Amino acid sequence: MARRRRERMSEGKKNIIAGLIQEYNIKTAEDIQEALKDLLGGTIQEMMEAELDEHLGYDEYERSDNPDYRNGVKHKKLRSSYGEIPIDVPQDRDGDFEPQIVPKAKEGHIRNRTKNHCYVGKRYDNKTNF
Repeated sequence: MARRRRERMSEGKKNIIAGLIQEYNIKTAEDIQEALKDLLGGTIQEMMEAELDEHLGYDEYERSDNPDYRNGVKHKKLRSSYGEIPIDVPQDRDGDFEPQIVPKAKEGHIRNRTKNHCYVGKRYDNKTNF
């Protein structure tokens, strides 16, 4: 059986990697994991903020006649294969905002069983596995 030839990396990906190496001063595999952990946390945080904007119907710092508004954050930790990732889950005044990217744990924490599938397990503390 013939070996499959590996496709070359695109220039765009090379530029992203070069930027990450420079931004995070990556020297070791552990540095790569820390950078990925930071990027994952930042991405989840931004997505939750965008979800709250959509839920409320207006962007942060905009005026609105909507009686529901932002009401601080709740500090949580996601457990991932990169370690614990601290995140601030935004809240609304009415308390009915439920982020979809990291749903509120109904019966337990979310654990990454495979790369693409999650399941709900038993809950403990206020930490969530992802």
